[in-house]
Amino acid sequence: MDKIIDLNAYPVSNLLKLLLKDKTTKQNIIFATSVYSTDENPIKETDQMTETILRGFNSCEIQPRVLKSQEQQQERTKAKAEVFTPSWICNKMNNHCDEEWFGRTGIFNIELENGWKVTNSPVPFEREGDWMKYIDSKRLEITCGEAPYIVSRYDAATGELIEIGKRIGILDRKLRVVNENTDNEADWFKWVLRAYQSVYGYEFQGDNLLIARINLLVTFVDYMQDRWDRVPTDTELRKIANVIVWNLWQMDGMTGTVPFGKPKEQYHQYSLFDFVVSDEAYDEEKQPDKECRIYDWRSDRSLTYRSIKEGT
Repeated sequence: MDKIIDLNAYPVSNLLKLLLKDKTTKQNIIFATSVYSTDENPIKETDQMTETILRGFNSCEIQPRVLKSQEQQQERTKAKAEVFTPSWICNKMNNHCDEEWFGRTGIFNIELENGWKVTNSPVPFEREGDWMKYIDSKRLEITCGEAPYIVSRYDAATGELIEIGKRIGILDRKLRVVNENTDNEADWFKWVLRAYQSVYGYEFQGDNLLIARINLLVTFVDYMQDRWDRVPTDTELRKIANVIVWNLWQMDGMTGTVPFGKPKEQYHQYSLFDFVVSDEAYDEEKQPDKECRIYDWRSDRSLTYRSIKEGT
C-alpha cells in the first residue's frame, strides 16, 4: 500500500461497512472527537461514523497520529491525553509479558538500545501442545489507540513500516508461533482465527479504533500472503473481520460504557405500552448507559466488560 491507511484500497474497501460496526449498540461506532468538524461539514462527537461520511473525506484525513498535523496532535493530547508509544518500548513491554508466560528471556528477540534483534530459531515450548495454550492465552491492550502493542505494521511514533519478520506485537508473536507449528492451510487458518480471538483492546476515539481494526485486518492479509502466497478469500476476511469488530470495541474506560452514554435514537417508535404502563412518555435521556459487551469465543457467548473486569 502507498499509504499506511487507505479506506479505498483492498482489503479495507471491501469491509469498511463491517469495520464501522459497534457490537454493543448494534449501530456504528461514533467519532468521539471534534477534529473532523468544519463549517461546511459540522460533525459532532456523538455522530456515527458512516461509509458516506468517510468516503467524502480526502485521503489524508483518516490517518495514524504520526501523519496528522502537529496542531491536531497537540489538540488530541490535550483533550484526550493521546500519546503513542515507539515500537521499541512496545517490544520491551511485550517481552516482559512473555517472560512471565515462558519463565525465561529472549524468546522472540533480544533487546537493543531503542531496538531489537529477532531470535530466528523456532520458539521453544516445553511440552507438546503448549504452543496452543500460548495462542489461546488472552491479552488486552487498554486505551489501545491504533493498537501498537497488538500488531506492529508500523512504528506508531515514526510511521516507519516494519517487515513481517521483525514485528513485535502480541498478535504478531502468536502468528509467528502458528507459522512455526502448522503445515497446511486449514490448520493454519484455524489457529490464526483463534489467535485473533485471544487479543482484545478498547479505545474511546472512533478514528483511532477504526485504524486499529484496519491494522489487524491488513496484518491478516500480510501474513496470509507471506505464508501461502495468496490473498484471503472473502469468507476468510469476513470471519477475521467479525472477530476484530467484537474484540476491538469503543468504550469509555472510566465507566465501562459506550462514550457519552447510551446512543441517542434518531427515531423512536412509540407504542400503546409507553402510555398505558407509564405516566411518562419514552424519554431516551433517562435510559441507562449502555454497558459495553465483548465476546468470549471459547464459551461462545457475549458478556459485559464490567462482569469480566469484576469477575462476576
